[in-house]
Amino acid sequence: MRVFYIFNIREEFKYLYKESPSMLFNILKQIYYLGHDDILYGQNLFRQLVKPLPKEQIDRALFIKLHQEFPYSKRGDNHIINNLYTNEISKLTVKNTYMKIKTEKNKSSFFNYISDYSNSLFVCDFEYSDFFFLEKTKTLV
Repeated sequence: MRVFYIFNIREEFKYLYKESPSMLFNILKQIYYLGHDDILYGQNLFRQLVKPLPKEQIDRALFIKLHQEFPYSKRGDNHIINNLYTNEISKLTVKNTYMKIKTEKNKSSFFNYISDYSNSLFVCDFEYSDFFFLEKTKTLV
């Protein structure tokens, strides 16, 4: 199972790390694995790097768009794609500071839809050390 965390990176940091996204990934990974004693430090660093997301706006827009297109459901804060044709089951949760996608595949259909909300979305899979700016995948599709 792949777990992708998507962060809305502040513009100044996006341009700073655009050519070296591995450095941005390493910073976020260090924050992700910080111990309990360093939480305050991690929160301050995180707030400097990441812009808040318009959670309610994204939730509403996704629901309106996706419930008409393919097998999709929403339960609480979870958006779920269950597409039997592509053998995809993906679950997206939108929070105020990040989005989280759980999927069995290496790419989720949600990427195509959430890329419209910002051109500064940075995707991280900490377990597999995978990372990319979402706009790059948008041009490949």
